[in-house]
Amino acid sequence: MLRLAAQMVRFRKGGFVATFVALAAGVAILMTCALLVESGWRYKGEPQRYGATLAVVADRDLRVAGPEMFGETEYTTVTLPERGSVPGELVGRLAAVPGVERAVGDRSIVVTTTAAPDVPTTGHGWASAALAPYRLVSGEPPRTDGEIAVDARLADRAGLAPGDTTDIVTGGESRPYRVSGVAETGEASGERAALFFTDARAAALDPHPGRFDAVGVLAAPDADRSAVLTAVRRVADGADAKAYTGDERGLAEQPEAAAAREFTLQAGGAFGGYAAMIIVFVVAGTVGLSVRHRRRDLALLRAVAATPGQVRRMLLAEVGLLGLLAAVVGVPAGLLATSLVRDELVSREFVPDGFTVRGGLLSGGAVTVAVGATALLAAWIASLRVTRIRPTEALGEAAVERGPGGKARVVTGLVCLAVAVSLTGLTGATDGQTALGAAMGMLYAFVLGVALLAPWINQAAARLLGPVLRAVWGDSGYLAAANLRANARGMVAVLTALVLSVGFGGTVWFLQDNLQRQTVVQSRDGILAQHALTGGAGLPASATAEARRIPGVVAATGVRRTSVVVPGEIEAMAVVAQGIDPKGVERTLDLKVSSGSLAALREDTVAVSTAQADAAGWELGDKAGLWLGDGTPVTLRVVALYERGWGFGDVTLHTRTLAGHTVTGLDDQVLIRTAPDAEPDAALAGLARRYPAAAVVGTDRLTGELAQDLAVSGWLNKLLIAVLVGYAVLAAANTLVMAALARTRELSLLRLVGVTRGQVKRMVHAEQAGLLGVAIVIGGAIAAVTLTTIVHAVSGQRVPYVPVAGSAAIVGGTVVLALVATVLPVGRLLRTPPAEGIGIRE
Repeated sequence: MLRLAAQMVRFRKGGFVATFVALAAGVAILMTCALLVESGWRYKGEPQRYGATLAVVADRDLRVAGPEMFGETEYTTVTLPERGSVPGELVGRLAAVPGVERAVGDRSIVVTTTAAPDVPTTGHGWASAALAPYRLVSGEPPRTDGEIAVDARLADRAGLAPGDTTDIVTGGESRPYRVSGVAETGEASGERAALFFTDARAAALDPHPGRFDAVGVLAAPDADRSAVLTAVRRVADGADAKAYTGDERGLAEQPEAAAAREFTLQAGGAFGGYAAMIIVFVVAGTVGLSVRHRRRDLALLRAVAATPGQVRRMLLAEVGLLGLLAAVVGVPAGLLATSLVRDELVSREFVPDGFTVRGGLLSGGAVTVAVGATALLAAWIASLRVTRIRPTEALGEAAVERGPGGKARVVTGLVCLAVAVSLTGLTGATDGQTALGAAMGMLYAFVLGVALLAPWINQAAARLLGPVLRAVWGDSGYLAAANLRANARGMVAVLTALVLSVGFGGTVWFLQDNLQRQTVVQSRDGILAQHALTGGAGLPASATAEARRIPGVVAATGVRRTSVVVPGEIEAMAVVAQGIDPKGVERTLDLKVSSGSLAALREDTVAVSTAQADAAGWELGDKAGLWLGDGTPVTLRVVALYERGWGFGDVTLHTRTLAGHTVTGLDDQVLIRTAPDAEPDAALAGLARRYPAAAVVGTDRLTGELAQDLAVSGWLNKLLIAVLVGYAVLAAANTLVMAALARTRELSLLRLVGVTRGQVKRMVHAEQAGLLGVAIVIGGAIAAVTLTTIVHAVSGQRVPYVPVAGSAAIVGGTVVLALVATVLPVGRLLRTPPAEGIGIRE
């Protein structure tokens, strides 16, 4: 059977092109998603600043207990948004471990060098230079609070040498420092330049007093490294920290590496799941349609004594060969696509420059097996009908169209629709990621239900549209309606592909537009202040106090952006949060408080969005347990619930609650409300000059910048959505071309009995109009229900935003696709003489 299958593929190339294209494109898409996941799994940063250490003890993750499943507690690990710290006394405990030569605490301080502001730089205490190790190439170590040592890269870019003086911005203030020396490592110095203060000065500048960002452990030359590591891990566990060893030291050194790792794992996994479900629809439909169009060939094989098992093995062998060929093309295409996506992710700062595409063997094998298994299963199911009939009935069975289907198909289709309806209720009753997951399940349940019930949908549509088709296209319309009724089951794959294109594109693409628009609208409507003092290097609390003293200023509110970790029913997750000084906040911010008051914010209280409150089960007055960005657990009383969570974050805290728990310890901006008749421009400009890299802008610019940030963050979503919708469109075109090319004998017979070429073309146009109308109505209804439900669940809006241009593009694109994919192949068929066409095999 393998040899016969190879001959079939060789001599019937046209019939297998569609299946090959669907398989190859599916492999390429899944390969891209899988390779992102594999690359993220393998990526651990580069332990460059900690290159000399045996282990690095740090607190970078938060492990949260979740619900019990099958008698075991499920745990969620969340990367800390603000990078956790460890207690200072841990240094002494680690240094006391036998075999440890030295334990050094490292502080990472956010700094900006005015001589080279474009070079990302982090400040440290000089003692941590031994962890790389850095060695002085000129000058000497810093010995006073006014001295610094810089690494060679920063010295080259800024043109600094020992004895020079340069301004360094730390803690929102600029101060001159004398360069005492230049240091370098033997290897690459990492993605960020290093700048060294004295240890005492670094401790004074660190917003986390009495704590270190990490502790590096240096082993004695003759120590038993395994025994030392075991003891170090024991000490780290006792301090609720983790000992990073080997390549994992890069995750401790570069928090952005851990964030990039989590991002690629989540993005690749989520979109891989969506892609897999679409590919199952497409591959199964394409393979099934391909087998169905070869019924006469397969019936002939049965009539000449081929056994059912032989025919099934031949079909499986054909699909297996096509799957291997598709892998040969799709896997390299996926590798190339992943490299291009990686470059775009780096340029948009989703991942650091050091992120590389790694692996491929594991991803390629898994994707090939998954797509191949789907295709083989589809071929096996499609072959059952042909191989179960008796040889003497095979040719007769192939000559007539089959009925719409059995009771099992009807029942299964109705069950899928019932599941979709129930998921509609679940989506409306939840929010956030739970609602998004339920909405995607609802979308696929609707499409699967339509695919199963498509024969009956096609028959009903043909009956309803028959009078319309006859009125518009005359006799050709009558033939079109008759064809749609008789070939109801044959058009299943066509209808499913069109519905999938409209439904998926209309739902997922517009969902991203709605989320972006809702965020911008809430931010614009919620900011009451006219001016904002922004600081590129951060703003201390004194900036807010000074702003309030300016004549004409009626209120000023400092805002600090951060993230916190909140518990969930299934898993904990990080959500966007803000810290504010509530004095006069009602004049600068309108979060659309539904109950309580922001004026009640204190160090031990919190305000949360209504969506977050519903997700966590919090009510006004409840005690809310959560974790600050550095992993510090807090229990705060809920004093306000507000509705504008998309524009301002799901959690609002008092700035004092965040003191010592953010990386910079500074505000990002100060919102300033002035009296209508005030003219404070000069005073505000003077205020901005007192803080490095600060400026006073209109608050309308904040919304504009937010829109730009959202466009960047939404780029990846829209890229992957475009790929998936594009694949669905490709599948629709593939299916339409296959269906058209399989009609050679049918169209030739019509012409032999007197139907003209023009009438045949009009008949085809009428058929496509009927199919398109049904697909657009059903797909549009599915998209409308899904989009409305999910937008209401996540943003509270009952009517989703649907751009006219976007909806016209989806509908118009579907129409053009269907016409081009049908009219061109049919035009080619009509150029074949009917007497010749009637004898052509399928």
